[in-house]
Amino acid sequence: MLKIGIISDTHGLLRPEAEQRLAGVAHIIHAGDVGRADVLAALHQIAPVTAIRGNIDTGEWAKDYPDTLTLRLGARSFYVLHDLGELQIDPAACGIDVVVSGHSHRSRVETIDGVLYLNPGSAGPRRFKLPITLATLELTASGLRPVIHDLDRIE
Repeated sequence: MLKIGIISDTHGLLRPEAEQRLAGVAHIIHAGDVGRADVLAALHQIAPVTAIRGNIDTGEWAKDYPDTLTLRLGARSFYVLHDLGELQIDPAACGIDVVVSGHSHRSRVETIDGVLYLNPGSAGPRRFKLPITLATLELTASGLRPVIHDLDRIE
């Protein structure tokens, strides 16, 4: 089993609750709107990090981060982008197992055509009355097990 942490829309704030929930993961994916380089530096203290730029990541520190990327973790292929509305590929036709996105600040776990679409929600400053969330994803021999974690309620 491989456990992946998935976070997005930190907007410059890495909450202690997020660090606590991500402790022990093998890898972290940040789906953009990081906000500040020190957020990624702190995440790197927990596990290796793969990150993309979001629409607010315009500073010099963010210039080397891509807008989208494909990576392989375990036996699974991931496609990461910030705004799902800008998806320009057919993930199922491309052999993608998981599409990770952010931007909406709303968590989503849905499987379409055999592809898991996972938005961890927002782990940064509260927006409106939306919950503060991130996700973990267990890659097992029997499949994918996504879990959305509400950081307002540490389990």
